[in-house]
Amino acid sequence: MDGPAIETPSGKWSGDENFPVGSWLLASRLRPHVATFYALARSADDIADNGALDADDKVRRLASLRAALLGEARGPGHEKAERMRESLRLTGVTPQHSVDLLAAFTQDATKLRYKDWDDLMGYCYLSASPVGRYLLDLHGEDRAGWPASDALCNALQVLNHLQDCKDDYLILNRVYLPLDWMEEYGTRVEELDRPAASPAMRRVLDRTLDGVAGLMVIARTLPARLRSKRLAMESAVIVALADRLTALLRRGDPIAGRVALTKPDFALCGLRGVVRGLAA
Repeated sequence: MDGPAIETPSGKWSGDENFPVGSWLLASRLRPHVATFYALARSADDIADNGALDADDKVRRLASLRAALLGEARGPGHEKAERMRESLRLTGVTPQHSVDLLAAFTQDATKLRYKDWDDLMGYCYLSASPVGRYLLDLHGEDRAGWPASDALCNALQVLNHLQDCKDDYLILNRVYLPLDWMEEYGTRVEELDRPAASPAMRRVLDRTLDGVAGLMVIARTLPARLRSKRLAMESAVIVALADRLTALLRRGDPIAGRVALTKPDFALCGLRGVVRGLAA
């Protein structure tokens, strides 16, 4: 593949994100490294979500990014992966978190359905957990905090999937709701293309939110586990935002229209999170 043609836009931008990535709460010396990590993830996500590319093309492009990340490829088109490799050299963080993310986006290119909750969590351990693990490693935190971090990141991933469940199906033919729950409640993926959720689909959405609630019980222990006060505040803000979005999705219908956090939500959760992070 010609290097300059590796990256491709998907139509997303950073303003589409629900949760802060490398916000001002983190130490200024670490924010550039977080931005580099996020830029690689965004580039890979854009490849995976580009509807104009076939699956094989996506897989080839993502493999090229992985090769550049590991120093096995160089040249035009690999800039973000090369910057990430240099960041990892400077910080001493393992490349495994970035490799796992690229594996998740490769899976997005080829896997369109998830048979049950465990299958979905297996995907989240590649697509979401590496983000938190990277941040903990970057801050020199004890890896004993990984389970709580994994729980928070996986919960955020599922919440994002719930928000986008209709568009993911209509635009990319991806469904991240467990198929066994759909079968149990008597609904089908085709019901995602309706003006509103049917009673059966609503039960699937609520059961998925129950799964998120279970993850959040573990996730709420994260801020108190962290030595870095700044990272503790950041994680507490994200916990507050996740709890708020969960409540909104309980009341709202993501099939009828996007359920999203508002500016007052961000402000209130930010303040609450900072206070809780400081207390932790």
